[in-house]
Amino acid sequence: MLLNHLLSCLLVLPVFGIGALCFIRDREMVNRVALVSTLLTLGLSVIILGQFDFAKAGVQFVERFELMPTLKVQYALGVDGISLIMVILTALLTPIAVLFSWNTIKANPRVFMILILLLETATLGVFISLNLVLFYVFWELTMVCVYFLMMGWGGPGRSAAGLKFILYSIGGGLILLLAILGLYVQGGQTFDLVKLSDYTFNTSTQYWLFLAFFLAFAIKVPMIPLHAWLPGAYAESPTAGSVILAGALSKMGAYGLLRVCLPLFPEASIYFAPFILWLSIAAIIYGGFMALAQSDLKKLVAYSSVSHMGFVTLGIFVFNSQGIQGAVLQMFNHGITTAALFICVGQLYDRTHSRAISDYGGLHKPMPRFVAMFFLFSVAAFGLPGTCSFIGEFLVLVGTSYVSFAMVFISMGGIILAAAYMLWMLQRVVLGEASTEAAKVLPDISNRELATLIPLAILVFCIGLYPGPLLDMMDASVTHLIESSVN
Repeated sequence: MLLNHLLSCLLVLPVFGIGALCFIRDREMVNRVALVSTLLTLGLSVIILGQFDFAKAGVQFVERFELMPTLKVQYALGVDGISLIMVILTALLTPIAVLFSWNTIKANPRVFMILILLLETATLGVFISLNLVLFYVFWELTMVCVYFLMMGWGGPGRSAAGLKFILYSIGGGLILLLAILGLYVQGGQTFDLVKLSDYTFNTSTQYWLFLAFFLAFAIKVPMIPLHAWLPGAYAESPTAGSVILAGALSKMGAYGLLRVCLPLFPEASIYFAPFILWLSIAAIIYGGFMALAQSDLKKLVAYSSVSHMGFVTLGIFVFNSQGIQGAVLQMFNHGITTAALFICVGQLYDRTHSRAISDYGGLHKPMPRFVAMFFLFSVAAFGLPGTCSFIGEFLVLVGTSYVSFAMVFISMGGIILAAAYMLWMLQRVVLGEASTEAAKVLPDISNRELATLIPLAILVFCIGLYPGPLLDMMDASVTHLIESSVN
């Protein structure tokens, strides 16, 4: 019986953990329950992966239950090759975030872990919902969780960052709600994504609905000029919040483009593609220059995300298999490398309570294990061959070459900028002499801290050297998306 409801179990497992935490006060037990809940969720996602048929293009493990029959609102879940990759990413990053927070969250650890588990459920719900009302509920729930994590356990600038984040998120959410209602009225009175994909909208309707959905999703990616909330939110969130926010939640916008905009509005997608492609290239270059100018480690990683996500939207709107596969792969890769970099920065911050690059230097002497990991994820972030990001960026550039070599050439400038700001940051933090006396005697990372990074380090090499399994997972879904939506 459970085999018919695997996706529901995936959503419920963190909720069971929340229920258990409501009756636990001991700090150590709170951490253990949260970790077990997230590990069980990860294990179930692996089981779903093992039973997933890579040769099928449509959604699998479908569950449907009528919630509001008169409005055709269903509890409808399902995954295809694209959404399954995002499920695996979310389920992987959450236990890592919990493990990192084991000793770092001093105030109200139980409430903190409850919010982390609720955020996991909401994020998973976005990636597996087949009904747009359910999709919207989970979408908004992620915003609430991130806001309270930021305001309760964030940095000194959390008030301003939280206000900007919530204003952008509420604005994007309202636009998304209006777009969903418009889609319901124009699309045969249904919220079902599977049925809507078979519906043909007239050109004018496509344009308006596409713009509404695109604007909502672009805020979440975020694409410039709608990115103003990102640096503060990433920098002022607690490290665990930054890991999930940058690693998984930022993918929700790109996922929405793939799940809603391309299949439902193919004419509008093609019409607006040139504008979006150049906007993506602008993000790649702008994010690189802004990262190069940062003196704050967390903000450097935050602005690098603007650049890296530019490659994702670039790959999506070239409308070929290489570009879209590269975009999806880069979503996964970015989740790994950015989450790892935020963890590394968090490990330094826990020791010094400083994010300023100028407060470090010479860390190769007191912290060799940390430096090895920090170096790996830094070079992986700019796409060193043999690491995960190289494959994703390479596929995106190959796909873009079918559209414009000028775009490829300019985009490669973003890779050069990424190498510049990452290597310069490594030089100032890791090499040379320590800038303060405290930096000379910093303790190296513990075994528990190392355990949060080792799984991500393994994935960096596994995907970089052998990306075949991930590409096979998404191949049928990407091919179906292109054939049914664009051609």
